[in-house]
Amino acid sequence: MRDALKTLFHPFESGAVDAPSVGRLLFLGAEAGFRLPEGFGAAVHAVQGFRPYFRALEAAGHKVTPNPEGMGFDGALVLAGRHRGQNEGWIAQAIERVVAGGLIVVAGSTDDGIASLRKRIAKLVELGGHLPKYHGVVFWFQRPADASAAVRTLQSLTGSVEGRFATSPGMFSHERVDAGSRLLVECLPQKAKGAVADFGAGWGYLAAQLAERTKGLASVDLYEADHASLEAARQNLAGVVPPPTFDFFWHDLAAEKVERKYELIVMNPPFHQGRAADPGIGQAMIKTASAALKPGGHLLIVSNRGLPYDQALKTGFKEVEELRSEGGFRVLAARR
Repeated sequence: MRDALKTLFHPFESGAVDAPSVGRLLFLGAEAGFRLPEGFGAAVHAVQGFRPYFRALEAAGHKVTPNPEGMGFDGALVLAGRHRGQNEGWIAQAIERVVAGGLIVVAGSTDDGIASLRKRIAKLVELGGHLPKYHGVVFWFQRPADASAAVRTLQSLTGSVEGRFATSPGMFSHERVDAGSRLLVECLPQKAKGAVADFGAGWGYLAAQLAERTKGLASVDLYEADHASLEAARQNLAGVVPPPTFDFFWHDLAAEKVERKYELIVMNPPFHQGRAADPGIGQAMIKTASAALKPGGHLLIVSNRGLPYDQALKTGFKEVEELRSEGGFRVLAARR
């Protein structure tokens, strides 16, 4: 149970807020590991769009969906993260879906800007209180009867990258195409046959470039752990003409098996879990890519220089070649 989760439940543990004995509570940004305080009898409906966290919540026996569902909740919990727009969007969702007078409790880490979030919310609604605890802050308020102005202010607006790709806060590189992906696009083959996959597809930039630049593709499958990004990719690829066949998989490539086989896989793997660097994610994805490629199939991967992927590539592939090195990134081609 990480500190921010403990902070979120501290008002109930300390008695500053009465634990709800009945009713339904929406839990936005939920993570596994929480323990409901004594007297907490309300049914918790967890919302988590990041596949590894979703699977952990399911494994722990919680009811969880990737998007908020339903209205008329008696209260809400919001576990804030690093992204301002995403946090404010979650609070807007909580206000919209909770009945008037229902309690909304928000908590997050000091390092993630929870103090400034509390101040912004205090300008929109009257706070019932706040407490610092476990290197974070928790605050709470009752859902006002007329919250339309607050919701309009807080709603996370969809952005646009290069005038064609819809994105929103919380997605990887939601304001611009990252430099690594641009470099990888310059190395895409002019021709390829058969089935192709984009591992860690995000909001669809690489898949769109594949479809438009590489001739002969029969299909492009997109695998992405962030549900919102995958839905954005579905929207962003709807206008690709002429389109190959696109399929979309909400998938944890570091832990879930890929059932299909491919001639080519492209990949710009993440190397952070929250704030902490975790190159093990990319290493696991390389292993998954090797297993998902047909004999003789190819992997194109871009990564920051210095990340320890060489051994994983040597283990899973017959040949590995560096195609480009620029701006702190390198593109590698590997043959199964």
